[in-house]
Amino acid sequence: MEQRRCPDCGVTMEAVPVRDGNSMKLSIKTGTRDGLLGKLGVSNSAHLQSVCCPECRLVRLYAEDDD
Repeated sequence: MEQRRCPDCGVTMEAVPVRDGNSMKLSIKTGTRDGLLGKLGVSNSAHLQSVCCPECRLVRLYAEDDD
């Protein structure tokens, strides 16, 4: 995981778990798929990485690249 710095404090932000009410990892839709799955309305998605500043408690979410 890439180290991220707080834009307000300048310190390294810490990874924190963020889940929905069903204990599932958060994700976002990133667009419609090509081909048959796209025609059926299936979307691509990316999981979200969450980080928190230990100083000011700012929380940021970043979409993870699919590797």
